[in-house]
Amino acid sequence: MDTIFTLLMVLIMIASVLLVIVVMAQNPKGGGLSSTFGGASSAQFGVQRTNDFMEKSTWTLGATIIVLILISVVITGKPKQAATGIPPMPKTEAPAKQTAPASKTTTPVSVPANK
Repeated sequence: MDTIFTLLMVLIMIASVLLVIVVMAQNPKGGGLSSTFGGASSAQFGVQRTNDFMEKSTWTLGATIIVLILISVVITGKPKQAATGIPPMPKTEAPAKQTAPASKTTTPVSVPANK
């Protein structure tokens, strides 16, 4: 279980770093890193669909991160069963406080005498 969780965490970190790189490379308003490395014009060498690829990769990496996180939560959210096969001890509570029984004394009833 721990190795699967570790593998998922490594995959989440890799996808997160890739997402940061893709977001930083996007060209929001004619500038950005994509124009720095690709030239001033996106149509210079016939590359006109760079923004579509960047947008699709952003959504794909975001969805991948969400799915990996949900899988890791489902895997780690299950309670672990005892490996020894011995059931856990039930919880015992302190005995309830004993109260003294009610007194059984009766009050004498006066009965009127018949004349």
